[in-house]
Amino acid sequence: MTSLDTPASGAAAGSDDDRPRPRAVLPALCLTQITSWGIVYYAFPVLNPRITQDTGWPAEVTTAAFSLALVVSALAGIRVGRIIDHRGPRIVMTAGSVLGVTSLLLVATAPSLAFFFLGWGLAGLAMATTFYQPAFAALTRWWAPHHVRALTVVTLVGGLASTVFAPLTALLADHLSWRTTYLVLAATLAALTVPAHAFALRAPWPAAPLARESVPTTLRRVVRSRPFRLLVCAVTVSGFAMYAVVIALVPLLLEGGYTTAEAAWLLGLGGAGQTVGRTLYAALARRTTPTARTAVLMALGGLTTAAFALVPGPYALLIALSISAGMVRGNLTLLQATAVTDRWGTTHYGRLSALLGAPATIAAALAPWVGAALAPTLGGYAGLFGVLAAASIGAACLATASRPPSVGADAVRTLQAESPNGDR
Repeated sequence: MTSLDTPASGAAAGSDDDRPRPRAVLPALCLTQITSWGIVYYAFPVLNPRITQDTGWPAEVTTAAFSLALVVSALAGIRVGRIIDHRGPRIVMTAGSVLGVTSLLLVATAPSLAFFFLGWGLAGLAMATTFYQPAFAALTRWWAPHHVRALTVVTLVGGLASTVFAPLTALLADHLSWRTTYLVLAATLAALTVPAHAFALRAPWPAAPLARESVPTTLRRVVRSRPFRLLVCAVTVSGFAMYAVVIALVPLLLEGGYTTAEAAWLLGLGGAGQTVGRTLYAALARRTTPTARTAVLMALGGLTTAAFALVPGPYALLIALSISAGMVRGNLTLLQATAVTDRWGTTHYGRLSALLGAPATIAAALAPWVGAALAPTLGGYAGLFGVLAAASIGAACLATASRPPSVGADAVRTLQAESPNGDR
């Protein structure tokens, strides 16, 4: 492997190819991803206008509470990835589901902003232990070297989270208060995710590939290398823009005169676009290098964001735009999920992937609050979307510049040499 743009092909033929894979894990994670994302994440942008209207709390303050959850998720995610590398996902993800239910109960019954923030702080721990990152770590270990197929399946289903739960949340909120809506969603989360994680993730956790003592030094070299740092910067800027768009889409459409239900459907159709887009990722990966597809997908994210800023309607056109933007987001999710294995292999995936994703998650945490704060100074949400489009284009430029020099390749070769059975 002479450059980081050469995709990792997985473990060599041998025991990793032949060992049985737990059948219950993949369908269970599909169920829990769509439910956890749909309830803990996507319900908030639908309910936040009602929360602020009912309580009188400023939108930027309630959004800051949601941002707190994402910051906590980013910081906790590094430790979570390390625990899963060593012990497996069952205890972590089951506890995370219980935390998610508890957090929503606190949010639903919060008598003050302090309790509202406390609820979202616990939700951040739930995100770190139940969202894509721990699921990706589990599938990468259990399914290697064919983990891309498993990752694609779970993200295909997970991409429908907004499609299912954004309209469902809006429907519940039309007949119930936002507090009661969150109580119903918390009960749903408890019924679907806690038993799924507790009973389906009981399979033996495969041992990590043994490594020589110099591997930690090599890992430090990878983390400190220019390619890794530029990739982190690109993923962080792109993640900031992507998540700001998701959270700000409903306010943008409300600003344009659309109803909450119409905005929720557009947000949900973006999730359907994510599912469609992810079916194309494997073909894209076969035909492009990691650097090229990273830059192209981030640039496309910028173009679709700019289109939202420039196109006020008609509604049918916005539907097509929302699906297109979702297709790009779906591919960006798989891009980040495979970024480590494409460049540095499956060894220490949980730790490297968490280090790559933590700054992006923090940026995503700040994005809703920053977006809500900047929109008035930019003349509204259309101006905000223009700034976010420019940020995505900037991320694409960083990705293009991240083509690795020889130091990155040296680190990869060392990792490969120190990983038994050629496992990459």
